Amino acid sequence: MKIIVLGGDGFCGWPTALHLSRSGHDITIVDNFSHRQIDILLELSSLTPIQPLSTRIKVWEQLTGNKIGFSFLDLANDYDKLVQLLVEQKPDAIVHFAEQRSAPYSMKTPSTKRYTVNNNVNATHNLLCALVEADIDAHVVHLGTMGVYGYGWLGNAPIPEGYIKVKVETPEGEIDREILHPANPGSIYHMSKTIDQLIFAFYAKNDQIRVTDLHQGIVWGTQTPETELDERLINRFDYDGDYGTVLNRFLMQAAMSHPLTVHGSGGQTRAFIHIRDTVRCIELALLNPPQKGEKPTIFNQVTEVYKVIDLATLIAKKTGAEIMHYPNPRLEADANDLKVKNDQFKALGLKPTTLSQGLLSEVEEIARKYVDRVDKSKIPARSLWRSLRTNQGSGMPAVGRRKNAAGVKRVKHNNRKIMLKGKP
Repeated sequence: MKIIVLGGDGFCGWPTALHLSRSGHDITIVDNFSHRQIDILLELSSLTPIQPLSTRIKVWEQLTGNKIGFSFLDLANDYDKLVQLLVEQKPDAIVHFAEQRSAPYSMKTPSTKRYTVNNNVNATHNLLCALVEADIDAHVVHLGTMGVYGYGWLGNAPIPEGYIKVKVETPEGEIDREILHPANPGSIYHMSKTIDQLIFAFYAKNDQIRVTDLHQGIVWGTQTPETELDERLINRFDYDGDYGTVLNRFLMQAAMSHPLTVHGSGGQTRAFIHIRDTVRCIELALLNPPQKGEKPTIFNQVTEVYKVIDLATLIAKKTGAEIMHYPNPRLEADANDLKVKNDQFKALGLKPTTLSQGLLSEVEEIARKYVDRVDKSKIPARSLWRSLRTNQGSGMPAVGRRKNAAGVKRVKHNNRKIMLKGKP
């Protein structure tokens, strides 16, 4: 297939582009390097050293003989260039990663809130509108998020894959309908993804655009077999409080003898997937498109579910690290249960990569190798879901607890200082 990978320079986009290229597909990456620019604005960088995209592509061709094309394009703003690219490329499929992907970053400031909505919603709508204008019948595979469902809405019932059956009372009696699972976003980022769902539904109905929306869990791990071939191909490893995913952050913190940063009680339950399974799921989705005129296909791209405190305890036992509880900057329940259906990917042949000692050690080794690149000031999560004034009296804890093998001791700290230390 001829495939365009939007956002192909990113954490999920780059290993996906390589995986699809190695599988024999004709790949073109489209990117505007927004995450690299955000790194500059936040004065941080990936724990792993990331080469320029031109170097990455050149090395990949030298190692495999496979060429990857590239087009610099801002999907949210360069609409005419996007239409021209589609006309020239005539892709069979498009993988859409081209969105600001961090919930904390989306809540950081009014500017980042507005940027996230403008970028994410415009990017998605421009893509679908351009496909219609260019008259291109390309299957769109979009990387969404489990966060569109929210947490606790169905209690202990498993979250279905995208749709839910309901009964509607009418004067003539009850009628059965299938609707999108009610959205309950927990951040501006998650809100933008719920808007994506509605845009997809409209264009599938109105213009018969074929869409697969992947509601993905939190990605852990860094490397895939392709990115391991050469250090110049290495994938991103974000460890900061805005972009670092929780398990990778724990492993990095353990590697540098920093207490594991658990926000709140750690009773929050989250869905997880290894980066190796992310790229496999993308390919499975590409190979199994919906038919024209069908509603968007929605897969829950998840392999495991864990409580944050259980992950921290696992890493602490493995590495000897301490666990430190910090006030939770998010507006969420102190604890929740989560059950998720993922039957569709399993039916297509996915053999989930579970959280194993071997893969944990692999990530830990990367963290140790590049530990000298860590900026300790970037470790704490500083983005607040609500203002400090709103948080006062909200039950947010003012005391952290540090745990180790010897037991539990209380460590007093000033809530305001932890929240505001460093640059806003």
